[in-house]
Amino acid sequence: MSAPRSFILIAIAFLLWNLMGIASFVMQYLMDLNALAKTDPGGAQIFAAMPAWLWLDYGIAVLAGFGGALFLLLRKQAAVQLFLLSLIAVVVQFGYVFAATPIIAIKGVMVATAFPILIFVIAIVQWRYASVQRAKGIIR
Repeated sequence: MSAPRSFILIAIAFLLWNLMGIASFVMQYLMDLNALAKTDPGGAQIFAAMPAWLWLDYGIAVLAGFGGALFLLLRKQAAVQLFLLSLIAVVVQFGYVFAATPIIAIKGVMVATAFPILIFVIAIVQWRYASVQRAKGIIR
């Protein structure tokens, strides 16, 4: 079965979204916390306190998402598992951030939660989309 044009466009959009995730990870991991502290002391405090395992989890989230998007574009069913792994890593990452850091007190509910909610929703959409496409036989 050939893939509809919409499938290709959606897969490319997912790939671009996940490339932005990788870029964000790299920029945040390499950022100068002293420079950040001058404009966002609370944000610098949170980043400085991030344990190594959370950075690893963040990396898994973005790399699994990228891999899922790449495999989706290649029409391989590994996309489903990679998107699920990314979703789980996103839940772990933001679960820790909201439960173990003062991010809401520092940033406020709206600022602290808006983008993480978007990331979570997109992770669910990617996983569900790949699952549906596998069921339809578009990915094998």
